[in-house]
Amino acid sequence: MSTTQYTAGRTAARTGAILTVFAALFTAAMAFTYSLTKPDIAAAVAETKRKLIAEVLPPDAYDNALLEDAIHLPANEKLGLDDGGTVYRAREAGSPVALIVEARAPNGYGGAIGMIVAVRTDGSLSGVRVTDHKETPGLGDYVDRKKDSNKASPWIDQFSGTSFETLPRDDWRVQKDGGRFIYRTGATISARAVIEAVAKTLDWTNAHREALFATPTGTTFKPNAGGEAK
Repeated sequence: MSTTQYTAGRTAARTGAILTVFAALFTAAMAFTYSLTKPDIAAAVAETKRKLIAEVLPPDAYDNALLEDAIHLPANEKLGLDDGGTVYRAREAGSPVALIVEARAPNGYGGAIGMIVAVRTDGSLSGVRVTDHKETPGLGDYVDRKKDSNKASPWIDQFSGTSFETLPRDDWRVQKDGGRFIYRTGATISARAVIEAVAKTLDWTNAHREALFATPTGTTFKPNAGGEAK
């Protein structure tokens, strides 16, 4: 057997070739698995979105493919969206019914609170749901309907049906601050953050309703010349 057969250079080259082959096979396997599971993953994500939206807007209120009738939002200070978001448009027989808007309250006790807010074309709220948060478990997390211990009358449900016509803008505060919204003792900050964010979202959505419905599907909503989207 030749001693040159096992030189350091040849061993390194052989090891490198083996690793390259394994890396290529592993990458191909991952890509193949992803291609097989991608439709199922997409279907699961869509089903999760449908269930969440159904909590704020009844499915029988519209007849369009709501998840496909969506537009993108650029970063929006009023909605608390540093990285932008999405607006879903609900229509019935082609006519606008409601807008489901992603928003964030930046000043929760534990940080930002993510939400979806459904606004009907008459300017009333169909529903609000907290989608993500870091509020204190068992104290401030009652803003999240799933974690609210009061299952008979969840705190977040008090937004349903309200509008600036039925509840003046100055009353969109917790009762402790002179407003109309109830809150839980010891966790006022969470309630304040959500109420203010919902009010801002309602105000912004009402102001841009026609433009939001008119924006082509799949495109990004562009602020008008006056920069009102901010």
